[in-house]
Amino acid sequence: MLPAITNLVLSATGAQTIVNSTVIQSLWSGYGQIVRLQLSGGTHSSVILKHIKLPDAGNHPRGWNTGLSHQRKIRSYQVEAYWYQHYAAQCTSDCVVPVCLAVNAGINETVLVLTDLDAAGFDIRKSQVDIQGIYACLDWLASFHATFLNSNADGLWECGSYWHLDTRPDELAALTDSVLRQAAPLIDQKLRQSRYQTLVHGDAKLANFCFRPDSSYPSSLPRVAAVDFQYIGRGCGMKDVAYFIGSCLNEDECEAMESQLLDYYFSVLIDRIAEKKVSVNIVELEHEWRELYPVAWADFHRFIKGWSPGHWKINSYSERLTKSVIKNIQP
Repeated sequence: MLPAITNLVLSATGAQTIVNSTVIQSLWSGYGQIVRLQLSGGTHSSVILKHIKLPDAGNHPRGWNTGLSHQRKIRSYQVEAYWYQHYAAQCTSDCVVPVCLAVNAGINETVLVLTDLDAAGFDIRKSQVDIQGIYACLDWLASFHATFLNSNADGLWECGSYWHLDTRPDELAALTDSVLRQAAPLIDQKLRQSRYQTLVHGDAKLANFCFRPDSSYPSSLPRVAAVDFQYIGRGCGMKDVAYFIGSCLNEDECEAMESQLLDYYFSVLIDRIAEKKVSVNIVELEHEWRELYPVAWADFHRFIKGWSPGHWKINSYSERLTKSVIKNIQP
């Protein structure tokens, strides 16, 4: 541990010493590490250190080592730091996120010191999830979207999500589905022109949710928290919902449970908007977003077909949904 980082952690936490450090994971393409630090003294028994150190050239797992890819990652870490400094404190107990204790941002290096969600009770990670777990994550998304409804997203991505069209020209050029490639700008435009915009997490996959050991429903305690805000920005909430559902269900389940899951999400969203006293026409919002759900799905499908043509998420359900969107979309 570099002395400057050690001093930052101790100063931010009031701890006397760092007792132990454990690497949780390496960041995508070798851009740093996420480390759990055990502390002695102070108010935190442990914290999470996200240490971003930008390499000269990327080592992308799928070969996308372009200058644009590198710049996108640099911007994503700047956005995440800004999010924690200026927005995260607005998240309440119904959409729990880590608390940022310190940020040190340099030209090629950024250090985030965050509270440890494991220590806060959210110490379960899941690769598979039952219906109650899905509801828990939809609770979080609905609460998050209600909290930031009508946000102007200053300092964040103008268009949230890591796959949005403006930052993915390489993947679009590689897309062999010419009909989808031609329709891609219209799909993107449809989502951008949504009257009702919020902040979208931008990478709301199952792996980015942290669960309590008892995630039974209902519960008076929040059941999940979320991490990884590199691609947070303005957008239609359906981008998060469609992406999340696709991250944890197979194609048959996605199709069979679509109405059930959307009904649940909107029931929570409406309740949260009312609780937070957000000035919005709820009926119009729900109508618009429900119509944009397949559009959001098609938008991600466009990216994944160009990025990784053999990916497991490319399936008959996604193909049918996307073809229907293309057929009905108007310039």
